[in-house]
Amino acid sequence: MSAVEVDYTVDGPEDAPVVVLSNSLGASRAMWDPQVPALAERYRVITYDTRGHGTSPAPAGPYSLDDLVDDLVAVLDRLGVRRAHVVGLSLGGMTALRLAAREPERVHRLAVLCSSAKVDPQPFLDRARAVRESGTAPLAPTVVSRWLTPPYAAEHPDLVARLEAMVAGADDEGYAACCEVVARMDLRADLARIAAPTLVVSGAEDLALPPAHQEFIVEGISGAELISVSPGAHLANLEQPLPVTSALLAHVDGAGEAR
Repeated sequence: MSAVEVDYTVDGPEDAPVVVLSNSLGASRAMWDPQVPALAERYRVITYDTRGHGTSPAPAGPYSLDDLVDDLVAVLDRLGVRRAHVVGLSLGGMTALRLAAREPERVHRLAVLCSSAKVDPQPFLDRARAVRESGTAPLAPTVVSRWLTPPYAAEHPDLVARLEAMVAGADDEGYAACCEVVARMDLRADLARIAAPTLVVSGAEDLALPPAHQEFIVEGISGAELISVSPGAHLANLEQPLPVTSALLAHVDGAGEAR
């Protein structure tokens, strides 16, 4: 499958180094709202909706992880960006890892949050089947229950409602096809090929992709750095916006030669 024109937003100075943010399975680019303002003070920030999510198209499946990488590369090409700092969470992290291994010249620094190089496929295949049968809306409460720790969710019902609406708003077939991407994804052999300086962020209470998944990524990428935030579930960037944003800024700010 060729790349599709996914929907994106650009913030920050046009002549600044580029940071691109790739969203989680089920989320839209709005999940990065806590990070964008601080990053955009000194970076050109690109956020986009993965195919099947938000306002991006949902072509007929099946999709591969390389299809999602092609979509991201096409965004960079349309904007004339040769090289970017690439940040991804969950499915976005898988996309970022594959891009860094497949096309290292496109990735300056890499940040991977709450992601994995290989998962147990069956739960994602089961989810794809359930979505095709009943849509994303019935699954939204269960999915979002893993995105925030229970105490934080209880204190932020408006956020929970917005996140559930985000999941319910994903295209049913697009979401199901992306679940199958995660199920088939195997990046274990790619990790050793990644040369970009890499930051890995783990949510200590992440039940969707527990810290062992991020520890495996760090062990596989030479020189990778791991930080853990707690309390933090699968969308640790929402529950811990200040430490996550600070860590991302410190990581990309370390690339003085990119300026």
